[in-house]
Amino acid sequence: MTDRTANAAAQADERLRETSLAKKLLARPELGAVAGAVLVYLFFGIVAGDSGMFSARGIMNFLEVSALLGILAVAVALLMIGGEFDLSVGSMIGAAGVVIAIPAATWGWPLWLCIPMAFGVAVFVGYFNGLITVRTGLPSFIVTLAGLFILRGLTIGFTRLITGRTQVSGLKQIAEDDWLAGLFSGDVGHGLFVWLAEAGLLAQRADGAPVVPGIPVSVIWWLGFGAVATWVLLRTRFGNWIFACGGDKTAARNVGVPVDRVKIILFMTTACAATLVATIQVLDAGSADTNRGLLKEFEAIIAAVIGGCLLTGGYGSAIGAMFGALIFGTVQVGIFFTGVNTDWFKVFLGVMLLIAVIFNNFIRRRVTEAR
Repeated sequence: MTDRTANAAAQADERLRETSLAKKLLARPELGAVAGAVLVYLFFGIVAGDSGMFSARGIMNFLEVSALLGILAVAVALLMIGGEFDLSVGSMIGAAGVVIAIPAATWGWPLWLCIPMAFGVAVFVGYFNGLITVRTGLPSFIVTLAGLFILRGLTIGFTRLITGRTQVSGLKQIAEDDWLAGLFSGDVGHGLFVWLAEAGLLAQRADGAPVVPGIPVSVIWWLGFGAVATWVLLRTRFGNWIFACGGDKTAARNVGVPVDRVKIILFMTTACAATLVATIQVLDAGSADTNRGLLKEFEAIIAAVIGGCLLTGGYGSAIGAMFGALIFGTVQVGIFFTGVNTDWFKVFLGVMLLIAVIFNNFIRRRVTEAR
């Protein structure tokens, strides 16, 4: 074969064609979320740049809000890529909180026992949701919607039965004396921030302490969970299985993918992510509330969709969900700094969801046509 013939064959084989940078970017699920984040920061940089929003304290505020939603959004994104929904995660936050708080505050159990127990309950709830979904063939939307009401009702009913109230307090002192609680509460890098304040690189309070004591532990959990989820999706066989289940579960079964097992594991992951959020909130606030986590399931879905996940499954990324949560947290805190009535935040959220769905459908068509 001559060189000219080989070159012609290479040009004819589309697998050997070089893909332009624009097409590579369009193929990334998180493109819309990254672009949205840039626009949001440009907007608030212009409108609220001198309001303290981008001070050390302001940055930690919106990062903490983003982190709590982001942990949930990453797990929900994995499940959506796998072709399912979990509407019970908000109720799981409330349930996990009281599972930790009632034994610790009312019965005197140590937190190092209560926290694993809450995760055990989450594993059971996630397994039950997944099992019902795969065994009955019912839409996960319906199964977990039922779970939403059942979990919330059980949480309120048992909490009121045991304590006579819907809130359980008194966990601050208990958390201070527990070794496991330190993994889910407080700040990371306090010594570094003290050094930055002493070096004049960070503002100080009147007593000389830095205005920001450190990075909230929720942010560390968020980044770590997002990194692990991204690695699983892009570098492991299980990640390929997740995409296959969401793309075409029948074809996935035909090539040996354990579809039912993958979906059940993903449901267990969303329940555990909700419990992680609940644990951080309970230890930070020192109390649990049966209504905590209300509507968080929809906020997590919105963050995942903004991050590039398709409602039809088989497409998306954990990084995109993290950027979606970052947009959410930045806007929620940023509206306060601009002085705009926070009631308008829900309007923004709905508009962002609609724009994200339209944009994601456009990207999917472009990628499909390119193939």
